[in-house]
Amino acid sequence: MRLVFAGTPAVAVPALDAIAASQHELVAVVTRPDAPSGRGRQLVPSPVSAWASERGIPVLTPAKPRDPEFLEQLRALEPDCAPVVAYGALVPRAALDIPRHGWVNLHFSLLPAWRGAAPVQHAVLHGDEITGASVFLLEEGLDTGPVYGTLTEPIGPRDTSGDLLERLSVSGAELLVRVLDGIGDGALSAVPQPHEGISGAPKLSVEDAAVRWADPAFAVDRRIRACTPAPGAWTTFRGERLKLGPVTPLTAATVIAGPPATAPGVLTVERNRVLAGTGTVPVVLGTVTAPGKKPMPADAWARGARVESGESVLMESVS
Repeated sequence: MRLVFAGTPAVAVPALDAIAASQHELVAVVTRPDAPSGRGRQLVPSPVSAWASERGIPVLTPAKPRDPEFLEQLRALEPDCAPVVAYGALVPRAALDIPRHGWVNLHFSLLPAWRGAAPVQHAVLHGDEITGASVFLLEEGLDTGPVYGTLTEPIGPRDTSGDLLERLSVSGAELLVRVLDGIGDGALSAVPQPHEGISGAPKLSVEDAAVRWADPAFAVDRRIRACTPAPGAWTTFRGERLKLGPVTPLTAATVIAGPPATAPGVLTVERNRVLAGTGTVPVVLGTVTAPGKKPMPADAWARGARVESGESVLMESVS
């Protein structure tokens, strides 16, 4: 089949690699316009755009996929199907109707669970033990279309959203190509999503990534892992924002044998580790990134900043 691929971030690149190695013909990619990045705020092409440009594949970057010029370009390409991975914009009916087999979206959840922009992050945040990927026919509704195929992926106790997305982007790419093969030879049809088990997964904001130290340790742990690497978990210390990597909750047995539980947000500095109190047992801090500094182990940060036991990382005013 003639394919026009739509996607933007790095998580979409494994699908491009899989499609390029398949029997299908990739005639163009659609991606979000170049975006400012870095301290200089220079315009930088998306990972999908960079991948296509390196291989001489035409790149379309409409400001909005409803733009008449883009719709004309898409019609001229005469695609049979448009596979999608994290494109980042809603596709209007006028564009959905152009490919003969429609737009086929790889979504990183077991639909109808976690419809929306951040399915993996919400699966980790809410303590799911299993996640997965679904390939479905794109409709105007948010992730509501009938499903062609799924796969499952266990969520390990230390997995971050980044870990899961890395694995799902590879296994999901293989699933996407199998679905495209099935659509192309007429052997596959989509099945409507069930009406039960629907949940939403809106994008996590910077405010969502602020650690709630009064929560139980397991919830603190989940929030930080869900927000790693983006949008990035954080707290405040001495009035400045402090970025946090994944933490390790202490077990009840460890607490009994070792340090006492401390109040939420209160630090206990030991020789080789730093503990922070939660609503239940303390957690051991992992990496810490102070303003203007590189990430470092929490014990090294504590030595450099001369942190003392009893200081707090509870929410304060942030400079």
